[in-house]
Amino acid sequence: MKQLQKIFLQGLVTFLPVALTIYIVYAGIAIVDSFLGDTLREILPIYIPGLGFLLTVLLIFLLGLLLNNLITVGIFQKLEQKITQIPLIKAVYSPLRDLMNLFSKGGGPSGLQKVVLVDMGETGVRAMGLVTRESFSDVPGIETHAHATDSVSVYIPMSYGLGGFTLLVPRNRITPVDIPIEKAMSLAITGWVKADKAGGNHHG
Repeated sequence: MKQLQKIFLQGLVTFLPVALTIYIVYAGIAIVDSFLGDTLREILPIYIPGLGFLLTVLLIFLLGLLLNNLITVGIFQKLEQKITQIPLIKAVYSPLRDLMNLFSKGGGPSGLQKVVLVDMGETGVRAMGLVTRESFSDVPGIETHAHATDSVSVYIPMSYGLGGFTLLVPRNRITPVDIPIEKAMSLAITGWVKADKAGGNHHG
């Protein structure tokens, strides 16, 4: 009976990541496809599944090309300034824009993004995080703080979730870690659990 349970668990450990990956990719494609797909279904006599997804990807690519043009960039920036003057839209749009910039440009406005270990004090406990900024000149009240000029903001991701928290940490309490950001995020989100080749798990 124990042998059957072991075989089943080995199969389950192999099956679940594959099944969930396929489901997430399929769900993502379906969501993107629905952006233009619902409209195309009403316009076109025959709708080919996936057409909305392809057109959405093409639209994003064309937008990227336009943003590489100095004239269209200027127009977009002026439009963005007008949009962000609306309180409700600013509250939603600005954080999402900053988040996308963080991961698309390798850091915040100044190109910062590095993995560090944060010394949590006399306990000897350290937490792995991501430096998101080193300047607070654009944050009223923070830049005048006694330790603000000698601190950085560090995002600490939570394991097995999509959340996290941000700390203002003195520079002398962080230690840079020379690992890729993607690897650090993967370790943090999975709680540093690593599956070995035999199908078991160990902490690494």
